[in-house]
Amino acid sequence: SAKKTMQIAQKLYEGVDDNGGLITYMRTDAVNLAAEAITAARDLISKDFGDNYNPKTPRVYKTKSKNAQEAHEAIRPTNLFRKPTDIKHILDADQYRLYELIWKRTIASQMASAILDKVAIDSISTDKKTTLRATGQVIAFDGFLKLYKEDKDEDNEEDDAEKLLPNVNEGENVNKGEITPEQHFTQPPYRYTEASLVKKLEELGIGRPSTYASILSVLQDRQYVRLITRKFYPENRGRIVTAFLENYFKQYVEYDFTAQMEEKLDDISNGNMNWKELLNVFWDKFKKHIDATDKLSVTEILDKIDETLEHLLVMNAEDKENPRKCPKCGGRLNIKIGKFGGFIGCEKYPDCDYTKQINITDKDENTEDGATTPIEIENIKLGEDKESGKEVWLKKGPYGFYIQLGETEKGSKQKPKRASIPKGVDHLKVSLSDALNLLSLPKNLGKNPKTKEDLILGVGRFGPYIKQGANYHSVPATDNILTIDINKAIEIVENDKKKIKSPAKEIGEHPDTKEKITLNSGRYGPYLKHGKQNIAIPKNLQGQELSLEQAVEIIKNKESKK
Repeated sequence: SAKKTMQIAQKLYEGVDDNGGLITYMRTDAVNLAAEAITAARDLISKDFGDNYNPKTPRVYKTKSKNAQEAHEAIRPTNLFRKPTDIKHILDADQYRLYELIWKRTIASQMASAILDKVAIDSISTDKKTTLRATGQVIAFDGFLKLYKEDKDEDNEEDDAEKLLPNVNEGENVNKGEITPEQHFTQPPYRYTEASLVKKLEELGIGRPSTYASILSVLQDRQYVRLITRKFYPENRGRIVTAFLENYFKQYVEYDFTAQMEEKLDDISNGNMNWKELLNVFWDKFKKHIDATDKLSVTEILDKIDETLEHLLVMNAEDKENPRKCPKCGGRLNIKIGKFGGFIGCEKYPDCDYTKQINITDKDENTEDGATTPIEIENIKLGEDKESGKEVWLKKGPYGFYIQLGETEKGSKQKPKRASIPKGVDHLKVSLSDALNLLSLPKNLGKNPKTKEDLILGVGRFGPYIKQGANYHSVPATDNILTIDINKAIEIVENDKKKIKSPAKEIGEHPDTKEKITLNSGRYGPYLKHGKQNIAIPKNLQGQELSLEQAVEIIKNKESKK
């Protein structure tokens, strides 16, 4: 991913051997190289590939950004003569691949251009009745292609006219291989990958190269998209947020808005525009949109989103002719928003509890059999519980993923046993043994040898916990509930005990109300408790031994302020 690549680049910059960093790492959006780096590249090209691979004059690149300062170098190796193969033994696999990419691109950027001839090759059968034609390119001089060739994101993304063909001569006999007639249909545009999305952002003028990694990271961290087989697929949350913004803040999510704004910011930095003027114009319009949206009710917004995303109802409907008809009660189905994103529900809730997860499938270009890739998983069979003989399912409901043992039997009101998948556990990596482990909760891990009390591991409404006696201790978010054993449970209990507040200290009885006054310790410091009142202790008295008279005076001062 882009984020991981930046982390590896940082390591290469900081240095992984005694000679210091392997690459310069000053700016990610610069394209110019220092004069000494260009000279070193030309020397290496002549030495390793020959003088004909060196252009007559050094190549100098400039960024497309109008306001670029060109004050920094592009990312490049600190020593171009330090070839990837020479230092492979000190790098891990990812570091080597990244360094090799940077080294090859740097050298290739200074090599001579490749010369390609566009040709069409006609192969005629011996009976002159059949002619097969191939169009593409033939390499006349490989130039920089001898060292580096840009990879394609998709195997079939390359246009027929750009395919490389073998160099053949007129009249030359060719061997006929297997001929497979195929019918081609117009395909929808390819899904964005990280590389193609960045390329599109560059074309639209959105963001800066230094911000692309954070943009891709935010899209995934906020669960607007999911990355499957290197392609981005929209999540329900992303669709709903987009529908809201396009309906109520349309001009601010238009492709050209960011590009135009950055041009104006460039004008400010160049002294051609006053920054206050730009802010006033922007804020006046933006505040009107905020005020207009603030007056809308949640129902109005949901109705608008439901109307915009109606095509999702059709795609998920069992009855295609009447996609809004509830199969359970005949009511009207709407798109609703829950804690974990959008889902389809009946308008007659709570009388009708029919819900259905929005499930979208798309053809995955990477599968030869045209199989579909599920974007939202609804049901996955994990296996069978040998003890009960029931099937174990991974399912998704309105409140997230859960494990279910068996199905609801006809005529029975008893629901099958279920277990929620806790936060921090990847539902796609849950195995059958993990599922059975979750279904077995709460379970006794054993006795604490110090207190001789049972340690119970379970999951409650506030998350995983360890119960010892009558006390509950929360399992930290950093711990995986599937790996907690008796030793880990004891550690969690002991650490939690250290966080328990010190007991309240009784100061005395209030002379007027006859209620006890106690000194307590809270998250914001020490305080007095008098009946139902909590009164903060003044800073000048904190840390001192309070007398009953002082405590009564603090309480009186608090009441007088009221």
